Amino acid sequence: MKRGIICTWLAAALAAAGPATQVLAGQDMAVDVVHFWVSKSESAALDVFRRAWAAAGNQWVDMPAENKVAVQRVVSDRIANGYAPAVMQWNANEGSRELPEMGIVQDIDDVAQADHWQDVIPATVLNRISYKGKVYFAPTNIHAENWLWTSAAALAEAGVKTPQTWDELFDAAEKIKATGRLPIALGGARWEVSLIFNDIIYHKFGPEGYARLMSGDADLVQDPRMIEALDMLSRLANYVEPIEQRKDKTWADATVAVGQGKAGMQFMGDWAKGELAARGYSVDKDFNCSLVPGTSIAYFMVIDAFAFPLTNREGTAEAQQAFARMVLDRDNQVAFSRIKGSLPVRTDVDPSGLDRCGKLGLEMIKARKGEVSAQSQAMPTQMSEGWIAVVGDFFNNRNMTAQYVQKRLHDLLMQR
Repeated sequence: MKRGIICTWLAAALAAAGPATQVLAGQDMAVDVVHFWVSKSESAALDVFRRAWAAAGNQWVDMPAENKVAVQRVVSDRIANGYAPAVMQWNANEGSRELPEMGIVQDIDDVAQADHWQDVIPATVLNRISYKGKVYFAPTNIHAENWLWTSAAALAEAGVKTPQTWDELFDAAEKIKATGRLPIALGGARWEVSLIFNDIIYHKFGPEGYARLMSGDADLVQDPRMIEALDMLSRLANYVEPIEQRKDKTWADATVAVGQGKAGMQFMGDWAKGELAARGYSVDKDFNCSLVPGTSIAYFMVIDAFAFPLTNREGTAEAQQAFARMVLDRDNQVAFSRIKGSLPVRTDVDPSGLDRCGKLGLEMIKARKGEVSAQSQAMPTQMSEGWIAVVGDFFNNRNMTAQYVQKRLHDLLMQR
């Protein structure tokens, strides 16, 4: 289980690749960028980098894909055909280290050293983008997964305030349901369910237990608190649309429902704030933000980044280094995160332009207060995907018992 399925695809593709024969003829500092930032807010945020790259007289060939898996498939196909893309979106997580380990990506350590990234990037981020002392990824932003987004209109009609405890959250869900609105907005992807479960795990097991589970502690899965956590997750299923009604909906669709007041709450990372802002909704007016009950001392960090596949195209290595430098530019960092709903990876930015949610997050990161890795960041790729699948299936299938799922999770972690 050490190497994820995706990295195995990439390794096979790399082995099959022949000499690259195609080039971007006549284009100085040209990059083809494979990414899955395709929602309204994500695309608008990416425009910050697109414009900055073009303003410097460079070429950007956009290659959007539907989701993370689609990006990975495109990249592996390109490598197999001897024509790796110059830039690919990637999460800087535990599994990302497999890429430099397998010799698939180019390091950008010269840029990191010259620009003193170690002085302006949090140690946790620097660790995630490095392998054996060299920097391989250009981090774009920091997200936190453990946010609760609430509709001001829906909560006001139900006569409830933003929940501060799980008891208050379930009470709010019941009262919102009684008004005829949807209590909890959710899309059809299983990873959305896993975000909620991670919050519950932290609430039930505390910081130490959460860290042990996210690092693959199979013995702890057998703890009775795991049954309690699964029961709590199952209880939440009473307040979302059935899977048949939301299977084709995205997280962004669910976010919009909160902005419109059609739904009361959404468990989602702070990219939801970017989507709400892109749709014209305002924090503390149309919606409110708070960390999920039981996780207010934690910040479930997700680090978005770009990676740079090895290629023998002339001039590409120089373009990759210039691209990395452009991504870490202070102004670009602030402008990108303001739209994306995230935080810049640089700590030397002016916080005055951040809203209340952003200022809270920046304070926690600067103070290293409760800084923990999100589940998707802490586990190796294949294990993470397996965990998400098991939890998502349980939530969507009311015929599964908590005991059965507990065993499946235990068996999954035992394979590590």
